[in-house]
Amino acid sequence: MTHAADVAGTDAARPADRAWRTPILQTNVLVPMAIALGSLLAGAIYTWFAGEDVNWDWQNYHEYNVWAVINGRYGIDALPAGFQTYFNPTVYFPLYYLRHLLPAPYGLMIIGAVHGLNLLLIYFLVRVLLREAATASAIGATVLIAAVGPMTLSEVGTSFSDILTALPIVAGCMLILSANGSHHGRYVLAGLLIGAAVGLKLTNVVYALGAAAAVLVAARPLLATLCLGVGGLIGALATGGAWGVMLWREMGNPIFPLFNAVFQSKELVPMNIMDWQFMPRGLLDALAYPFYWLVGHNRSSEYPFRDARFAVATLLLVFGIGRSLVTRVTIFTQRDIQFLLFFIVSYATWLAVFSIQRYAIVLELLCAPLIILLISRTLAVPFGGITQGASSLRVNSVMAATALLIALWSQPGDWFRRPWSNPFNPAIPEQLHQPANYLIIDKPLAYVAPLLPSQSRFYQLADIALPIMSNGTFDRRIRAGLQSPLPGGAWELHMRGKPIRERLLERYGLRVDRSRPCVEIEGAQLGTAIEACPLAARE
Repeated sequence: MTHAADVAGTDAARPADRAWRTPILQTNVLVPMAIALGSLLAGAIYTWFAGEDVNWDWQNYHEYNVWAVINGRYGIDALPAGFQTYFNPTVYFPLYYLRHLLPAPYGLMIIGAVHGLNLLLIYFLVRVLLREAATASAIGATVLIAAVGPMTLSEVGTSFSDILTALPIVAGCMLILSANGSHHGRYVLAGLLIGAAVGLKLTNVVYALGAAAAVLVAARPLLATLCLGVGGLIGALATGGAWGVMLWREMGNPIFPLFNAVFQSKELVPMNIMDWQFMPRGLLDALAYPFYWLVGHNRSSEYPFRDARFAVATLLLVFGIGRSLVTRVTIFTQRDIQFLLFFIVSYATWLAVFSIQRYAIVLELLCAPLIILLISRTLAVPFGGITQGASSLRVNSVMAATALLIALWSQPGDWFRRPWSNPFNPAIPEQLHQPANYLIIDKPLAYVAPLLPSQSRFYQLADIALPIMSNGTFDRRIRAGLQSPLPGGAWELHMRGKPIRERLLERYGLRVDRSRPCVEIEGAQLGTAIEACPLAARE
């Protein structure tokens, strides 16, 4: 059978391809340098226009967890961020220091520039996939599609780690595809990168499974799998091992509070914490997700977005497989099959385990080279079918049109930002200038802890997923803290406009002291405020 995918890589195809390349694309250095610079600038400039990041997770645990490690708070406070208090904070350290050591907006613009480097990696990936068929149109279309991803754009210049850990995952995917079955050091390095991403954020495990599926069809699958596994184990231990050991020692669960039905830490009931709200309700519903996103139905996200890329990729994949079966022409190379396996296994695992759109940023980025690859392969014809110049013109025109339509249709999500003209820098009421015990009965409020006197203590009472266990470590810590009063007394914290849940305070013999006024701290999100009310002992 003829391999249509190989036609584009033959000498006969190269004159037509060259006609579609600008001279600079024939260099080995200038183009990557230009794309790297453009990626950095795009990320920084987008952050400047988008504003200061104040997303919910930053308010809840991104800020607090790093501050808590630096200031030794894990033995003082009791779950200020709820169950997320014990998520590995390592990945949030760079942004924490950039945000606090540099004046606004420069710290977040730097992290936004780093996020932009995902476009450079996508460029290299499409070059690996298409090789000589990577024309100027193919590269430009790929980068454009990757640049306008709704979740990708929503996380540029933010504290979210999904877009940051996408960098090692995409790089790892590229190394797997470029190994050609013989460069086994690349499998080890790919494992290191993807394993490091998993250690930093456990939800990235879906891409580790995708990588494992990809190497199973390598030239020497057993050796490739072994190399990938060794690298992955080393990478995961390097970024998450120390945190896991601490959790095992302190909580009896190396990934506390996750999978506690397995590890059964005494600080949580034996259950597995899962977020089911975005999961599909059956097979047909799962198959429809790409088309929900096409019409702006945010089944997998808290906030609206619109994206055509997954629907386009699905239709192209079905068309390509159908064309191959009907014409009996093998259109996919071994490298293509590895990439398809990486994507499909990662996507299926993500859909079955999470279905949370933010966790699919790597898939969103990989959709760009996937779509261009599928167009290139499905529209290719066996040599001699029609003139190669006409074929190249058609393929490149479809690539450019598809990328433009996807870009125009995309609508990014929004995780809340403030204008740089009004950065978050709240005034602390005079009543809160003394160290105090703070009982938190709402989320997300842990970000206020670094703003209050450093000797204060913070106790979260309202987390449903990780309630305080009677006579557990956190319960005893709260009672001991309340029995050692601080100069500022005791206060409860909740979001303005929400009712004060005094039932949570009753457990510790406290009530709101209505003889004294409550005070407010400006909230990170515009128009919000944190209300602090004084507490007194119940009669």
